[in-house]
Amino acid sequence: MMKDRPLVSLAINNYNYERFLKEAIDSALQQTYSPIEVIVVDDGSTDNSREVIASYGDKIIPVFKENGGQASAFNAGFAASKGEIICFLDADDLFLPEKVAIMIDSLGDRQDLGWCFHTLQWWDMNAGDYQHQILNNGKPEEWDLRESIARGKFKPIIEPFPSTSGLCFRRSHLEKILPMPEAKGISLNDGYLEFVSLGLSKGLILDRQLAIYRIHGTNAFVKKDSEKQKGKIKVILATGYWMRKEFPQFSKYADNLIAAGMGIAARHGGILPESQPFVKEHLASVTLLERFAIYIKAAYVYWKNPKD
Repeated sequence: MMKDRPLVSLAINNYNYERFLKEAIDSALQQTYSPIEVIVVDDGSTDNSREVIASYGDKIIPVFKENGGQASAFNAGFAASKGEIICFLDADDLFLPEKVAIMIDSLGDRQDLGWCFHTLQWWDMNAGDYQHQILNNGKPEEWDLRESIARGKFKPIIEPFPSTSGLCFRRSHLEKILPMPEAKGISLNDGYLEFVSLGLSKGLILDRQLAIYRIHGTNAFVKKDSEKQKGKIKVILATGYWMRKEFPQFSKYADNLIAAGMGIAARHGGILPESQPFVKEHLASVTLLERFAIYIKAAYVYWKNPKD
């Protein structure tokens, strides 16, 4: 247990999720742990999200900005926060009430643990309700994957790897990553935070479903395969490019991401115009041997992954 109770910042990122936003904010405010602050970043919504946010008055910290993508929302939320611990929440998801208390208890006073990721409970809104309970009671497992990331190798610790609403960080750790690069239309996402975090610090994995991931009509989970693949390719290529540029010590892992993006793109109509500058500049920045290795790995990814 921590000797003192640190302030925990809960940063919600929202774009046109008016219909889910109130439940997300309420789930953050209703945590059994205190002290907390709830920050709601509205990324240029065109629906009535701002009215929902305004209705909470001084219970939350509102941040209104022009649309810039998830990376810019992460940056804005972190800039507005004061907590020693920061947890992110997508506006269409929910925290369970015990989430922060369990996460803080797990981290304890271990300042060497920069991150804490936990699993998510999936709720298919078309299939029915979910049980409001904490599923899985696995003990926190400490992981140190810094050497693996430096060597360019990483296999997911848990499947599926948690998205935004399962990510928590120490402020001192997040200061090394944020602000993250912003590029409207090809925004970096939670994957950048995860992969860089694994390379920079030890952390904890909790096999406890402390947040609800909604499956609904407009999130990435239900998009057509072609749309999923295009989005996936853009994010992989942007993540690889910026990881090498911002963190040269992760160049091998970044090269593998670029290779993966190129291989998948070859199966799905090629690299999109907006991603081509990333690939071109990345390939120009590596040695001839590294470039050859990237092409070989891209070919392997191409043959390994059949076209959907």
